[in-house]
Amino acid sequence: MNEITVYTTNTCPYCTMLKNFLDDKGLAYKEVNVQQDPIAAQRLVNATGQMGVPQSNVNGNWVLGFDPNLVMSFLK
Repeated sequence: MNEITVYTTNTCPYCTMLKNFLDDKGLAYKEVNVQQDPIAAQRLVNATGQMGVPQSNVNGNWVLGFDPNLVMSFLK
């Protein structure tokens, strides 16, 4: 089973593209909206050093931005 967490905001078009991509592939994921959860936003910055979204954690590997090929490379 893959573990995918996608960090998003309300207005990010690339976040929507990433979620649509995952949905189209039938991949389950957890969404964390950092615009609504400032504590999660700070944890994300602490973990990656990056403030931008989308950021995804795919089976323990960080993917910055909308990068379908990299996401797919980390799947089991």
